[in-house]
Amino acid sequence: MRAEDPDLSSLAAQTQEVYERNAARFDAERPKGMHERVWFDRFLSLLPQGGAVLDLGSGAGDPIAAYMSDQGYRVTGVDASHAMLALARHKYPDGDWRFGDMRELRLADHLDGIVGWNSFFHLTQEEQRSVLPKLVAHLKDAGVLMLTVGPEAGEVSGHVGDDAVYHSSLSPEEYENILNALGLSIVDFVKEDPDCDFQSVLLAQRNEVY
Repeated sequence: MRAEDPDLSSLAAQTQEVYERNAARFDAERPKGMHERVWFDRFLSLLPQGGAVLDLGSGAGDPIAAYMSDQGYRVTGVDASHAMLALARHKYPDGDWRFGDMRELRLADHLDGIVGWNSFFHLTQEEQRSVLPKLVAHLKDAGVLMLTVGPEAGEVSGHVGDDAVYHSSLSPEEYENILNALGLSIVDFVKEDPDCDFQSVLLAQRNEVY
């Protein structure tokens, strides 16, 4: 990832505000065809049927949380945007939708799987280093973590609606080193997967004895 915005540090602090302003537009424009299906089917195949999953940065719940719920998994959606959660609660009133910031994640639940799809990469590099241990602490033995990240270390700006939004990534090697030290093994890491809209996907699983 290469820097494209001269004021990325300032931009990083505005992510929640950007999603509050653009919630309805983001939901309307977000593709719902589940081009991510292959990755989610693979993620879910590593979990016990009916297991507990955290959708971290769940947005309006459509299509990711809805897909996992339809497959029979118990999904908790956590998002830092009140506007996004309002949409999710309207669409899926029976869902478990919670307001929260992944940087301060403290759930009583222990989970079979955690997904940070197009959300974790909004954290700064230092925040990612700090948050990864918190995520792993919420996983059961053999729990699974799936994140979209960048193909290489760096910071860039993207767009949500007409607003710029911050993205960052560590290197694949650093992700692997951090997760290995936390007792997880990389199941797969694909840079800019052409079968998934060129998203870079990291899939890891906690070792059963750690």
